[in-house]
Amino acid sequence: MQNLQNFRDYYEILKVSKDAPNDEIKKSYRRLARQYHPDLNPGNKAAEEKFKDVNEAYEVLSDPGKRSQYDQFSVFWKQNGFAGSKSSSRKTPTQTNRTQDVNPAKYDNFDTFIDQVFGVKNKGSKTASKSTNNTKTDPFRTPRTKVSYTPNSTRPNRRDIEARLTLPLEKAYQGGLERIRLEDGRSLEVNMPPGMVTGQTIRLRNQGIGGGDLYLKITVQTHHIFKLDGNDIFCQVPITPCEAVLGGQVEAPTLDGLVKMTIPPGVRSGQRLRLEGKGYPNEKGKRGNQLVEIQIITPSPKNISSEERELYQKLRAMETFKPRQDLLR
Repeated sequence: MQNLQNFRDYYEILKVSKDAPNDEIKKSYRRLARQYHPDLNPGNKAAEEKFKDVNEAYEVLSDPGKRSQYDQFSVFWKQNGFAGSKSSSRKTPTQTNRTQDVNPAKYDNFDTFIDQVFGVKNKGSKTASKSTNNTKTDPFRTPRTKVSYTPNSTRPNRRDIEARLTLPLEKAYQGGLERIRLEDGRSLEVNMPPGMVTGQTIRLRNQGIGGGDLYLKITVQTHHIFKLDGNDIFCQVPITPCEAVLGGQVEAPTLDGLVKMTIPPGVRSGQRLRLEGKGYPNEKGKRGNQLVEIQIITPSPKNISSEERELYQKLRAMETFKPRQDLLR
């Protein structure tokens, strides 16, 4: 009996049974993709080959149409004539579209068969071994580490996908390069725009399934100091009683770092001061304002020295300000 050369059992590669449901196949694929990913196995050729096999197997078994065809055609692997004479008159079951009237007997190896019938460019196909002029960058790696894969312009089932990305406020404000890891095991380095807000969607072309697009839905984390109100930023700044009475300059936090802010003499607790142009940028890059609410904080008796206590006592004895004198009038 002559079997199909280079046949690969995709179920065995993904370590699932032939009747495994789609969610089990997906779960096993994610685990194996992470296990053999080139980023986690630098320089390991065996792991790289395993990674390619796992992706090839998942591309077929994750698609109901391709999986059905694979199951149907793979029966011939164990039958006489599948890899026999190209003139074999054995007829295959009728398939739809480009797999219609496909005769497995005319293929002498699995690489050619899976390439031409399913449109899967595998590591052994002649098409995949051509010049790298028609290749694209591996989306799993950083731009500095490039691995070439052959694009498949006839790949069916193009589908857009959505992923959620949660960012700290500082990162959402600055933008820049951000490495994200998707549920399917892929790792992408994305140049994010500055001034991202919760609910914003960012489109990454050709990073979906089968050449579709990936849509990143942004969520900005709640910050422990800053609160966003449109393009304005709100925060509170504590000051001492002396600073409140005398005024002067204090440091206030902003998304750009600490800045000097002038407090007028006699400022009240709860009073808001404005820092022009220190708010959050809008879609055109114009920034709002930052509103700073003053909080006058009195020190705990445990946190003042004996000298400070003495000065406070002297001040109380000589101060003329009587804030309660009109309460009963």
